[in-house]
Parts: sequence; C-alpha cells; structure tokens
Amino acid sequence: MSVTGFLHTLSGQDLWLWRSRSLGEAQAHQIDSAEVDWLLRGLCQIELLTLRLGTLAQVAAVPSQVTLAELAALWEQRIYDRVPIQQLVGQTPWRDLTLRVSPAVLIPRPETELIIDIAVAWIAQSPQATALRRGIWVDLGTGSGAIALGLARALPEAQILAVDVSEAALAIAQQNAVENGLSDRVQFFHGSWFEPLGPELGPIAGMLANPPYIPHEIVPTLAPEVAHHEPRLALDGGDDGLDAIRHLVQTAPKYLQPGGLWLVEHMQGQSTDIMALLITTHQFEQVRSVPDLAGCDRFVLGTVILEPHNPDGEVESNSTA
Repeated sequence: MSVTGFLHTLSGQDLWLWRSRSLGEAQAHQIDSAEVDWLLRGLCQIELLTLRLGTLAQVAAVPSQVTLAELAALWEQRIYDRVPIQQLVGQTPWRDLTLRVSPAVLIPRPETELIIDIAVAWIAQSPQATALRRGIWVDLGTGSGAIALGLARALPEAQILAVDVSEAALAIAQQNAVENGLSDRVQFFHGSWFEPLGPELGPIAGMLANPPYIPHEIVPTLAPEVAHHEPRLALDGGDDGLDAIRHLVQTAPKYLQPGGLWLVEHMQGQSTDIMALLITTHQFEQVRSVPDLAGCDRFVLGTVILEPHNPDGEVESNSTA
C-alpha cells in the first residue's frame, strides 16, 4: 500500500482497542510488537508521544489513510501471510531517506547503510580524493534506489548512475529520487549490470552493489517474509551464491578507472571466496573484507591496479572500453 492522503477519520478509542488486541497477536505469532505501532503510525496521523503516554483512547478523531476494517485486514496479512511490515506501510526509513518499497524491490536493510560510509571513508584516504568526489559512481542492481540516493547525498559533486534489469524496480527507484529531492542527481539505466553503460560515459570512479548472493538451495528456507514476498531476482545468487559477484569481478575492470573502487555487500561467510576471485584476476589490489556493525563479514572491496600486470610480468593496458 502506498502512502496517500488521510481520507478517513477514526476514533482514538477504536484504534486503542485495535492496538491492544494486535499487540497480543504479535506476541502470539512471534512478531516484534513494535511493528504494531509502525503500521499504526505509517497509516494514521498519530504522534509517537500519544502512544508512549497511553492517551490514544482519549483522542476524538484520528486522520487515517485506511478504514478500521482495512487496517485490521492489513495486520492479518502481516500475521498470517507474513507480508513484511514495510510493504504494508509502503515505505521504510533508510539512512536519512524515506524510501517507497513494493514486492518489486528488495527492502533496504539497516546493515546495507554502512556501504555508503565505507565508500566515503575510502575516498577520504585516497590521494585522489577531490577527483573521486567529482567522479562517476555506479549503483548496480539499484532496486529501490537506496544506494544510489545515499551516494547522491554523500557525494554532492559526483555523477551518480543507477542500473537495474527490472523496469518495475527502476520505476520505484525513480519515484524515490523525486520524493527525496534527488531526481536531478541520479541517472537511471535499464539493463543488466554494466551492460547499459557505454564507454562514452568515461571511466568510473566507483562501483557499489548489493547483488543477489543467497545460494539457490537456501532461498526457499529463508524467513517467509523474504522467501515469499521479496523478488527472487534480488536474492538468488546461483548454486553457491556467487554468480552475480563473479560477473562483477570479471567485468568491472573494463569500466572502472585505475584506482577505482569495487565494493559489494555479501552473505556472511563469503568474504574469503570473493577476495580470492578479485585477487586471481591480477587486476585488483588493496583487497579486503569489511565487517558490519555487528562484526560479521558483510562487505568486500578492492581497487583496480594502477598498472595491472599479467601473470607473466608484462604490463597490461587498463582499457575503459
């Protein structure tokens, strides 16, 4: 459900009774009780303080996007169908953005927020920091547009490109760019990974991606909120989960400038294999794993060697074609 105007008016007493009942249902079905208030405040105009003080029943009229019956039906979808709360509300917070989501896009996770900070920290440590801040940055498999929009906010002088093979996802991403005031900062391309980016764009300073990385056999075993309601295209990474990442390792040096950043998110336990993939190309250096805030291996980065050498020791050209 997308956010629209407050077309209905509900009584605080009715909403208090619904909330009390729903909190019990959340506990019975092992759902975080905070999601009751997330749905309530996402669809009704209720101050957080009103809920904290327990004064909702005293409010005579509450503007709402839905009727009480529709609110109850949405909560039933959460309880019995395990539809993610973000999809029921139609949006989710991510960094300093508010992003629309739908079943067409992967719901942006809090742990992914760190990928922007990693890129910014990497730029700050580079002797080419000024040029990198003004360079071309690409978010491959943009989905909701989260990473691209995060880059646009963090790098106001950069040129930001966002690519996705799903037209439905691109429509959501473009809408998010408009609603977050960043439509003039991001260019959107339809296609698979680097494919729609021609050499006329010039060398790319950095590539970020949150590609599908779940091994094929594991996808059906994921939580039903994920396995049944998020796009399989954004989850299934092939037999070992690394199909898309292998492709990005192999193709990125054709597009990234010498010294350019390659940075991806991955599943816990994959960092060693991904670093090996980068190293064995003989085209990347400074390859390392970066943990998330919980200390789990979550990201791998590398930079394109300034003067790549082949295994025989001959210097190779670094073509941007």
